[in-house]
Amino acid sequence: MAQIASQNQNCLNVRALTPCFGGVIEGIDLSAAMPDATLDLILQAFAEHSLLIIPDQDLTPEKQIAFSKCFGALECHVLNQYCLEGHPEIFMVSNIEKDGRHIGAHGGSKKFHTDLAYIAEPSLGSLFYCLECPEGEGETSFISMSAVYAALPNEKRQWLEDKKIIFDFGWHHDREHAHRPPMTEEQRAATPPVTHPAVRTHPVTGQRSLYVSEFHARQFVGLSEEESQTVFGELIEFAKQPEFGYTHSWTPGDLVIWDNRCLLHKAMPFDEENARRLMYRTTVKGDKPFLNT
Repeated sequence: MAQIASQNQNCLNVRALTPCFGGVIEGIDLSAAMPDATLDLILQAFAEHSLLIIPDQDLTPEKQIAFSKCFGALECHVLNQYCLEGHPEIFMVSNIEKDGRHIGAHGGSKKFHTDLAYIAEPSLGSLFYCLECPEGEGETSFISMSAVYAALPNEKRQWLEDKKIIFDFGWHHDREHAHRPPMTEEQRAATPPVTHPAVRTHPVTGQRSLYVSEFHARQFVGLSEEESQTVFGELIEFAKQPEFGYTHSWTPGDLVIWDNRCLLHKAMPFDEENARRLMYRTTVKGDKPFLNT
């Protein structure tokens, strides 16, 4: 159990999840007024662990938004039909239907990705709050891409450090989400293809991470889409080794916070016909990925 201490000796107990990344913080109530020193410790733990699990929360949308803003300004998702009415900062992920339509993004992102990699300044982090979930299924899996990058052969790291990747949400949506309504012209115009480095430097820790995805990464600049998808597949298979990952089993009241700058995640399957899942996601704005030299 690691203890992070501030100068005034307040402590936050963080139980490690894996040797690579992740921590659990218990015994705090995020809906209550929080001393600045405690918030500083949470932000420090986030920087150190990349993934935080904070169980047993009872958050209204207003409380979730307020706490999320402690990490930075919030994004409103381009698929605004799935944003919570009156709270556009909250993106609903759910298989629940009301009046003949899904209330949230459904079908799940069951391939490894990082949120909003397809915009010019991708997300810093995501806060995922569980309101309803099936027992024993519908987990979320994570991969530390800084650990993956460090484990790659030196020759492969050098090759990747010289590469840029085109991320394309419209291409991804058409290919992976045919079960959802088609994107509007306005939504497509808001998400043109963007280019990011294949390896990025974390602006807080200085660590380098592999920045690829099974979803939004379309191709390397200078390589064909077919060649690029082959390389992406090889890299993702390498990244899926157990020592780089963690899978979280949800309980209502869990708040999970992850760093989109250095982690991939995906949803695991569940019985979407007979079970209910309702999650509220807030997404923190980030900045343009870079690779220091």
